[in-house]
Amino acid sequence: MHTVQKALLLPLTFALLSGCQRHSTSEKFYLVSNNLRLTYWQTAASGFNRAAAQYHVKAFVVGPDNYDPQAELTALQNAIAARPAGILISVADAASFTPAINSAMDAGIPVITMDSDAPHSHRLFFIGTNNLEAGHLGGQRVVDKLPGGKGNVVFFTMPGQPNLDERFKGYQDIFSEHPGIRTVEVVDIKGQPTAAFDKTQQYLAKTGADRIDAFICLEASAGREVGAVLADHKVTDRLVVAMDVDPDTLGLIRSGVIDATVAQKPYTMGYFGLKALDQIYHDGPKSFRSDYSVDVFSPFPVFVDTGTAVVDKVNVDLYADSLAQANR
Repeated sequence: MHTVQKALLLPLTFALLSGCQRHSTSEKFYLVSNNLRLTYWQTAASGFNRAAAQYHVKAFVVGPDNYDPQAELTALQNAIAARPAGILISVADAASFTPAINSAMDAGIPVITMDSDAPHSHRLFFIGTNNLEAGHLGGQRVVDKLPGGKGNVVFFTMPGQPNLDERFKGYQDIFSEHPGIRTVEVVDIKGQPTAAFDKTQQYLAKTGADRIDAFICLEASAGREVGAVLADHKVTDRLVVAMDVDPDTLGLIRSGVIDATVAQKPYTMGYFGLKALDQIYHDGPKSFRSDYSVDVFSPFPVFVDTGTAVVDKVNVDLYADSLAQANR
C-alpha cells in the first residue's frame, strides 16, 4: 500500500458531516463486494444504505452471496455500465479488477475501495482497516497467550485477497521475533467456511510434536466453524483468534471457546464511503488523474483508517450490546 495519509482535507470532512439539499433520487451509488450473505457485509450495506437515505439518493448493493471473484467482477462491470455517481468496492483480486477500476475512473466515475484494496489501480483512495496492524494485534495476542510464546499454528484464509494477505503478513511480522511459534499450514478455505470445520477436525487428531496449539482465522466465517468443532469435542486447551464481531463469534468468546477476535468497522466503511463518493460527485474534479497517491497537492487521502480492536471476555459485552442496538 502507498504511504498512508490519514487526514482528510477540511472541506471534504465538513461536507461529509453536513446535511445537504442538493441531492436527487436520480443519483445512483453502488457498493460492490463478495460474500454478501455474511453478517460483515450486511453491516457494511446497512451503513451504505443509511447514508443514502440521509442524502435521498439511490443505493445499490451488488455482487455474489458467496465468494466468487469472477461474479463480483461481472457485478462491477455492470455497475460501471449503469453510469453511476460513484462506486465503492471491496476487491477480491487486485490484478484482475484493476483494469475495470481504471476504466471507470477514465469514464469519470469515482471509485473508492473499501475493506480490500487495489493499491496499484487508479482508485481515488482506500477506506478500511489497517490490515497489517490487524495482523500485528492478532499476532501479539497469540504470542501472549501461547505458553512460553511457543507452539504450532494454523491459518485459515483465502490467499490472493489483498486484505487477508496483509493480515497474514502482520502475523508473520510478529512471529518472526518468536521462533518458537511455527506456522504449520495456511489453509485456503476458498470461500467455504466448512473447509475450516473439516480441517480443524483433522488437526485435533494430531498429538505430540505435531499437535496444533492455535487456530488463526483471517476472515469472518472460519472462526465460528473452528469454534463449533472445539465445542463439539469439548476441547478447551487450544487457542483460537478470530476476525470480526458477528453474533456467533461473540457468543463463542463469552463461552471461552474463542479467546479473542479482531474487530473492524464495516458499517463505518459503508457509511463514510457513500458520503465521500457523494462529495466527490458534487464538488470533485470532472476528470481524474491516474495516480493521486504521488501528488503532494492531492485533494484526496491515500487511506482512511476506520480502526481495529481486540475483543475478548473483558469487553465482549460492549460489542454485543452495540450490535444489538444496531439491529433494533
